[in-house]
Amino acid sequence: MCGIVGAVAQRNVVPILIEGLQRLEYRGYDSAGIAVRQADGSLGRIRALGKVAMLRQLVEANPIAGNLGIAHTRWATHGMPAERNAHPHMSGEKVAVVHNGIIENHAELRAELQAKGYFFTSETDTEVIAHLLAHLQKEEPDLLRAVQKAIKQLVGAYGLAVATPDEADRLIVARAGSPLVIGLGVGENFIASDVFALLPVTQRFIFLEEGDVAEIRRDGVRIFDVAGNPVERPERLSLLSASTTDKGPYKHYMLKEIFEQPSVIAETLEGRIHKGRLLEESFGHEAKTLFDKTRGVHIIACGTSYHAGLVARYWLEEIGIPCSVEVASEYRYRKVVVPPDTLFLSISQSGETADTLAALRFAKQAGYIGSLTICNVPESSLTRESDVALMTRAGPEIGVASTKAFTTQLTALRLLTIALARRRGLSVEDEKRMVDELHALPRQVEVVLSLSDAIKEMAAAFADKHHALFLGRGPFYPIALEGALKLKEISYIHAEAYPAGELKHGPLALVDADMPVICALPDDPLLDKVLSNLQEVRARGGELFLFSDHNVKIELDRFQNLTLADIYPGTAPIVYSIPLQLLAYHVAILKGTDVDQPRNLAKSVTVE
Repeated sequence: MCGIVGAVAQRNVVPILIEGLQRLEYRGYDSAGIAVRQADGSLGRIRALGKVAMLRQLVEANPIAGNLGIAHTRWATHGMPAERNAHPHMSGEKVAVVHNGIIENHAELRAELQAKGYFFTSETDTEVIAHLLAHLQKEEPDLLRAVQKAIKQLVGAYGLAVATPDEADRLIVARAGSPLVIGLGVGENFIASDVFALLPVTQRFIFLEEGDVAEIRRDGVRIFDVAGNPVERPERLSLLSASTTDKGPYKHYMLKEIFEQPSVIAETLEGRIHKGRLLEESFGHEAKTLFDKTRGVHIIACGTSYHAGLVARYWLEEIGIPCSVEVASEYRYRKVVVPPDTLFLSISQSGETADTLAALRFAKQAGYIGSLTICNVPESSLTRESDVALMTRAGPEIGVASTKAFTTQLTALRLLTIALARRRGLSVEDEKRMVDELHALPRQVEVVLSLSDAIKEMAAAFADKHHALFLGRGPFYPIALEGALKLKEISYIHAEAYPAGELKHGPLALVDADMPVICALPDDPLLDKVLSNLQEVRARGGELFLFSDHNVKIELDRFQNLTLADIYPGTAPIVYSIPLQLLAYHVAILKGTDVDQPRNLAKSVTVE
């Protein structure tokens, strides 16, 4: 979604702001803009529809320069993608604002400000903030106190950065439900919505907490809590590199990306949930109309993305939405029946998967009500050609075997499930429960990642194996499919996945002491049936490797088990995919294979 960058320095900040915006392009956006306090004391503003490259061209053609500035990439929520709706927004020449999030009471504030004589040039909720600040400054000229007063009138989620031509050395920022970070330099300081934007200029950061307001100057930073009291927030040194190809402290990109999952899941949720509610507007200004019409969903994807779609089918049908999931390469070559009011949903990490892209183009003529893509690359073909795009914000994924893209896809699909469940009578209490489960998800993933060494020990049993069998039931069957795919991709062990109830229909013939059997055991209604299936495996001498909920009691004669604690049922498939990723990684290390670039495979499958 949106990205914020700001700087106060003794040098021209325009190159810093443009570079910062480019580093946030993965988040998804449709326009970009910059506002800089120039040497003559005026605010120079340039905005562009489209990519940051277009903004850069406009800045080069119409040079602006200054020691203080703010910049933004926007994903349309209120108002269509257009230059007039791009940030920064200004109130005359008095104040410039960039904003991430959703202001829920913008309509009421707009009406009040229009009655006071303020003229609006956009359809955005953000312009309300600019005019509100300009109005408050008539009685409270100090920008910091004006911002503190203004945010008391705002309902919703926001990350704000404010500049005024009257202040040559001062930015004011505020956050509530939408992260902001301060970057610390020598004789200069910076702000951004993501540390990644500032890594070329600093690795020292202060993360603002909920309700914080901060004053940013060249020579220092002051932070105030939600009550207006001065507070100190800890400085942290980032281990991330400015280069997207830097593995940092990790041996492989895949391991780095596995351990990035708590942060990228949080990033996927940022600005989309707040105070127990889904902020549906964050999906984009066209999404609500499309969701209102949706009575069924067709999901089309390949590989790992297909497995994410299979999990989503359980979620969607649980709320009463008919859903089918199909491999894109099969969908393309058969006659497709499209029920009335069906949404076409494509899922892809790269957004350039040839079969999925061809399926989307076919779908445009097939009678769907519209197309939604869940994707990780905002400038991709799939994103450009779909009616609505929900970005996963996983950041660059270099390892061929997808990990963080998968879990962020599932996170985005869970958000979509909540949005469609609202149209099926979802209660406020149930929505809060689902949102709370998502909010807890990054921490739950962190806890599972702490089991990496234990999973490494478990992997030793696979060193001399050539085959493996993964089992699962319900939404954990697709997780078994994903686990098998990861193992075969990077360790070259032949691995298959089956619904546990299908054992007696053929796969049981393969089970012996040389066939490891891997299974997730969540505490759900199908637990007893899965345990019964595992008894069948032990009766044939199969070796069991289990990942179970801490409430599950396993009464088997021989098995290896790792316990996962406090896993919420709604998001359990996401959490249980993590140990399977780690298992595949550690087995591949023992096998001595090329973890990041396994043989015969490519990151983005752009040919049929």
